[in-house]
Amino acid sequence: MTQTTQAAAEPSPAEDSAHANQFTLLRQRRFGPFFWTQFAGAANDNLFKFAFTVMVTYQLQVAWMPPALAGLAIGALFILPFLLFSATSGQLADKHDKTRLIRFVKNLEIGIMVLAAWGFLRADAVLLLSCVFLMGLHSTLFGPVKFALLPQVLTPREITGGNGMIEMGTFVAILLGQVAGGLLVALPEVGHLTVAAACLLLAVAGRAVAQAIPPAPATDPGLTINWNPVTETWRNLKLAHGNVVVFRSLLGISWMWFFGAVFLSQFPSFAKEVLHGDEHVASLLLVVFSVGIGAGSLLCETLSRRQVEIGLVPLGAIGMSVFAVDLYFASRGLPEVAQMGLSAFVAQPAHWRVMADLGLLSLFAGLYSVPMYALIQMRSEPTHRARVIAANNILNALFMIVSAVLAGALLKGGFSLPQVFLFTGIANAVVAFYIFMLVPEYLLRFVAWVLSRFVYRFTIRGQQNIPVEGPAVLVCNHVSFIDAVLLMAASPRPIRFIMDHRIFQVPVLGWLFRLAKAIPIAPQKEDPLAYERAFTEAIQVLREGDLLAIFPEGAITRDGLLQPFRGGVMKILEGARAVGVEPPVVPMALSNLWGSFFSRIELRGGHNVAMVRPFRRGFFSRVGLHVGPAMRGVEVQPELLQRRVGALLDS
Repeated sequence: MTQTTQAAAEPSPAEDSAHANQFTLLRQRRFGPFFWTQFAGAANDNLFKFAFTVMVTYQLQVAWMPPALAGLAIGALFILPFLLFSATSGQLADKHDKTRLIRFVKNLEIGIMVLAAWGFLRADAVLLLSCVFLMGLHSTLFGPVKFALLPQVLTPREITGGNGMIEMGTFVAILLGQVAGGLLVALPEVGHLTVAAACLLLAVAGRAVAQAIPPAPATDPGLTINWNPVTETWRNLKLAHGNVVVFRSLLGISWMWFFGAVFLSQFPSFAKEVLHGDEHVASLLLVVFSVGIGAGSLLCETLSRRQVEIGLVPLGAIGMSVFAVDLYFASRGLPEVAQMGLSAFVAQPAHWRVMADLGLLSLFAGLYSVPMYALIQMRSEPTHRARVIAANNILNALFMIVSAVLAGALLKGGFSLPQVFLFTGIANAVVAFYIFMLVPEYLLRFVAWVLSRFVYRFTIRGQQNIPVEGPAVLVCNHVSFIDAVLLMAASPRPIRFIMDHRIFQVPVLGWLFRLAKAIPIAPQKEDPLAYERAFTEAIQVLREGDLLAIFPEGAITRDGLLQPFRGGVMKILEGARAVGVEPPVVPMALSNLWGSFFSRIELRGGHNVAMVRPFRRGFFSRVGLHVGPAMRGVEVQPELLQRRVGALLDS
C-alpha cells in the first residue's frame, strides 16, 4: 500500500471516533461521491433491465423469447460479460488509478444508454438485448474497482459499515430502478420514451458525481496486462485459490448470487402466473425484496460491533433457507382469479405471508453477504485485491448462469415456480452446511457471536488494541471454560489458543476447540513430547503472522482470584525471537465471569465444579473484556504481565 493510500485509509483517532455509524461516511469525500456513483449505476442497470423485461413480458409478442423465460434470458445475457471479461477488469483495476477507471466506465455508460434509448423508441428487442450485454460489460469493468477501492479508503473498523452501505445502496438503487422501470414502461403511449430519457439522465448524473471522487492510486502499477481472457481467468482463479479461506468465501458469495438470481429473475412471472398480479405487483415484490436486503446489510454493523463479523454468515444462511421453504407453502393453492392490481393484491391476507417471506429471506441474505465481502477485502493482498474480486465476479457469473439454466430446465420440465423456490431453499441449507464444514471459522464465529449476544451481555473496552494485522500474543486471565469463545467474539481476526489438553475431553466444547485448531498442551512432567510440540506449533503460528492466545495461569481459577502467571509466555517469546519474529504482547482481562454457568463454583461438601445449575445468574448476565495497550516482547516478564492484567481487572 502506498503512503498516499495508507494515509487516506487511516484517519486520526479523533476523526474515527466521530464516525458514530456508517451513515456518517456519506459526508466524507473519500466515500460519499463513490457511493452515489455506484448508486446511480445500479439504478440505471436495473431501470433499463426491468423495463425491458416488463416490456417483453406484458407488451411485446416476441415468439423466440416467451414471457416465462424473458427474465432468465435477459439476466443470463447481462452476466455473460462477467464470465468473459472479469479477469481483464481485475488487472486494469490493480494497474491503474481507480478513480480514472471509474470515470472511463461512466463515460461508456452514457454511450450505451444512447443506443438503448434508440432501442426503446423503436421497440427493438434485438438492439435492447445488445445493450443488455454492453451494460453487463460496463458492470464487469466497475465491479473489481468497487470492492477493491473500499479497503484503500476505509479503516478496518469501517469496512463492515462501508460494505453495508454499498450493499444497502445497491439494493435500494435496484429497488428504485426496477420500480421506476416497471412504472415508466407501463405509461400509456409515452412509456418507452420516458424510460429512454430516464436511462440517459441517470448515466449523466453518475458521470457528474464521479468527478468528485478523490484519486485512488494503483496498487500494482508495474503489472503487465495479460489480454487473453482464458489464461488470465484461470490465473485469477488460481490466485484466489492460494488463500483457502478467501477462496471458499468467494464460493459462498457466488452461491448467494445463485440463490438470489432464482428469485430476482422470476419476479415478473411469479407475480403474473402464481400471484395473478399485474406489473405493479411485480414491482411491489421487488420493493419488499430490496428493502429487506438493504435492512439486513445495514444491520451488519450494529450486530458486528463495527468489526468484520463472519459469525453472521451462518445466521443469514439459516434465515435464507427457512423463508425460501416457507415461501413455497405460502404461495401454494392461491385461488385463480383475474389479474389483480396493487390494491386488490394487498387486500388479500394470504399475500402478506408471501411478502413477509420475501422480506425476511432477503434480510437474511444481507446478513449473509456483507461479512463475506468484508472478509475477502481484509484477507486479500492489496497488490492483487482487484484480481481476487475479479475471480469472485467470474465465479458469480458461472453460478448465476448455472442458476438460470437449472431454473429454466425445471420450469421446462413442468415444475412450478413455488417448487423451484422450495428446491432452492433446500439446496441452500445443504450448500451452507458444506461450506461451514470446509471453513469452520464461520461456524466458530457464529457460536461465539450467539454466546456473546444471547447467553451473556458482553461488553468490550480497548478493542482497538487487538492488532488488525501481524503476529501478536494475547495474554488473558482464565475464569471459565468459554473464555476462548468470548475472545473469539472480541477479535476481528482468528485466534489460535494454547489450551490444557483436558479441556478437549469436555463434551461439545472439546469438539468446538478442535474445530478452532486450538493447541493442546500437557504438563511437562506428564507428557514432555506434547509439551514441546505445543510450543513448536505456537511459534509456527507467530511465524505465519497470526494471533496466538495463552492463559498463563495454567488452569481455570477455583476462587475467582487471579493466579500467579507461569513462564510459558516467555518460552514462546524466546522461541519466536529465535526464528526472527518479535510479536507484541497484548494483556487482556475477562471480568464478571466468576460464578457463571461455565466457571467453577464451590458446592456443599467442598466440590469445586463448573457447568451445573444452568442460569444460576439469570439470563443475559453482564460480562466484560478489557484489552490493554500492547507491550513489547523484550520488556515482558510474568510478574509484570500479571500486574497489567490485574490492573485491567481493577479498572
